Amino acid sequence: MLTHHRRPVCLSLVSIDLPIWSSVETAATLYQKDKERFHLLLREPTLPDWEPEPTTADDTSQPHQPTFRLLWLEISPYRVIMTMQENGKLSYRHLWERGTYGISRYWLQGDSLQGFESLRLRNYTRSLKLEGYPLPQNLQLEYELWSEKLQLGRYVLNLRIHN
Repeated sequence: MLTHHRRPVCLSLVSIDLPIWSSVETAATLYQKDKERFHLLLREPTLPDWEPEPTTADDTSQPHQPTFRLLWLEISPYRVIMTMQENGKLSYRHLWERGTYGISRYWLQGDSLQGFESLRLRNYTRSLKLEGYPLPQNLQLEYELWSEKLQLGRYVLNLRIHN
């Protein structure tokens, strides 16, 4: 039986060795798949530089409407998958599993209408901690991002789900 709960959440990403920090506070829907598996769906504002360009001259006369991107997290004590989709130029999917190399894949849309280009990186999950019962309350994920043999930084992803 699938149950769901609407909860306020705070999702943050911090780089340990680079000047990167991002945080979003919003409401999310938490779906319980089974005893240890959950899906979390949330919306966050689109990055200002990644908003789609207007398609016609008439679009520029309309008031600016905020656009959102969807984040979908599949969470368990052993694995986390995070997918981001938007109607703009960037999408990504990360697969993290404790103590292993996973895949981080990015899709970038160019200026032409030819489709998307894909960029594939590796990540190494140093730690994955999921706390809270029966519903998760905190997820902390520490990982390294790699391109071939070049480390692209170490990161901490923290998700707090408020009851």
